[in-house]
Amino acid sequence: MNDPPDTSQAADTDRHGAPLYLAKYRESVKQGQSNGDASAGDEPLYLQRFREQHRAGTDSDVPLFQRATLATQQALTESNRNKEIAPPPGIPRGLRNDVYLIRHGETQGYSTDSGLTPQGVWQAHTWGQTLARRIQSGETVVFRHAATNRATETAEQIHRGLLDGLAQYERDITIHEPEVADEFRNFQFVSPDGLKDVTAAFREYSATLEGFERSAARDRPKWVVEMDRFWRTQQGGGDPIQHWLTIPMMHFEPPAMTVRRFWAGIIRLSDEFPGARLAIASHSGCIRAFAVNALGYDPGEPYNAEHVRVKLLSDDEHTVNGRDATVAYRNRVESIKVPAIDQLPTWQVDDQWSGFTDEDARGV
Repeated sequence: MNDPPDTSQAADTDRHGAPLYLAKYRESVKQGQSNGDASAGDEPLYLQRFREQHRAGTDSDVPLFQRATLATQQALTESNRNKEIAPPPGIPRGLRNDVYLIRHGETQGYSTDSGLTPQGVWQAHTWGQTLARRIQSGETVVFRHAATNRATETAEQIHRGLLDGLAQYERDITIHEPEVADEFRNFQFVSPDGLKDVTAAFREYSATLEGFERSAARDRPKWVVEMDRFWRTQQGGGDPIQHWLTIPMMHFEPPAMTVRRFWAGIIRLSDEFPGARLAIASHSGCIRAFAVNALGYDPGEPYNAEHVRVKLLSDDEHTVNGRDATVAYRNRVESIKVPAIDQLPTWQVDDQWSGFTDEDARGV
């Protein structure tokens, strides 16, 4: 009978901190186990120290700022520094939803649907801890993400980082755990097998291109040519997203359509969770297109775990659709109108429009 697989090494790759931090954490786990402390490895090091300080005869009725260490006091002070641009007093409008469109953390590669690297896990986990410093008790946070592995892991790690921060700063909020939201998927590509994520289409493109390079029997089909230009731009050190944003292509989902469905998803979640913060993990191309549409110029590719922030403003008696919003990205804030999605065009794909032939579909 075969022995069960060893999962200890896989668990070690799920890192929540920087490398030096991780080394100290592992050392504390070993010390706790040698001292008979069964719970030593269940929590990050900073949270263990915080709980030890709390158990050392402190009174839970004493305010946190009076029994915190210097490092915790600095973090609490930072959470009270409000850098946001607030509207002048007297405007009869409230903040309906605070939305974060977050790019996934550093990933292992784009030729397959890979997960996050240890650095990417740390980026996402730190983002959640930062949110915990700025949130107040009584708020609601909703997590949604694209279906890819890198976006899923990003949302999960942000969620875990938020939980750690809330325990440290003793704040009580309502959390809706990460779920897939199809509106925030990556931009799509029309291949002979149907509509696919641009990363998923790479495998089909690579296999088909290899056959053409070996035989050189005829001209490559249009979808292979467009995908080849896109990926060779990245392999050459260029900006494939700028290529997608600026050059119309027949087989790539238009950037305007990704913005349309992003707004559709935001409006849907706003109607479902009024007053909540929406943390949405997605992909850089779509988030960049969203920012370009709102700001009127290309502010550049978002870094891993960087976000575009959307604030939906509305009166209590109105829905968000058709109301005002602000979009903030890299020190630029723009006021816009939330689009009426039912009045915008859709993107339809069929064989006649896409120009596929029977030979294209067979890949010959």
